[in-house]
Amino acid sequence: MHCRAHVSSLQIEQILNPRTAGLDIGDKRIGVAVGDGIGMTAHPLGVVERKSRKADVKAIMDLLSAYEIDKFVSGLPLNMDGSEGEQADRVRHFCGHLAADTGIEIVFQDERMTSMQSERVLIEAGLTRKKRRGKIDATASALILQAYLDRIAAGY
Repeated sequence: MHCRAHVSSLQIEQILNPRTAGLDIGDKRIGVAVGDGIGMTAHPLGVVERKSRKADVKAIMDLLSAYEIDKFVSGLPLNMDGSEGEQADRVRHFCGHLAADTGIEIVFQDERMTSMQSERVLIEAGLTRKKRRGKIDATASALILQAYLDRIAAGY
């Protein structure tokens, strides 16, 4: 007797084209984005409200459960002079746990100005202040991921 498993074209694409996920890690929220299967564009996916390290990791992985993720790109909040401060230490600490808990590689991308850029994008899209509040972090994570994808495409 033969058993046939039904595999959709979406499932095949996800297996053949693992995706990169972007993270904008803050003290209260984590913005999550995902790249397309060919590494060209980033799309905001959602926001995780911070609770505890374990709950945060689970919520991130739940948001990404429809995708085969092979890498995380986390924004690294650098000071304007390029040095790392206290917030960068907190991001690196959380990412160390995320990598250990998931086994997924994490790389860092300078995130200076992404929150301001994401606010500007949402204002230009006509969102009210109330509606922007819940979308800034996800949009920032997409900007972080897009900067990384662009850098890789340019060979840097």
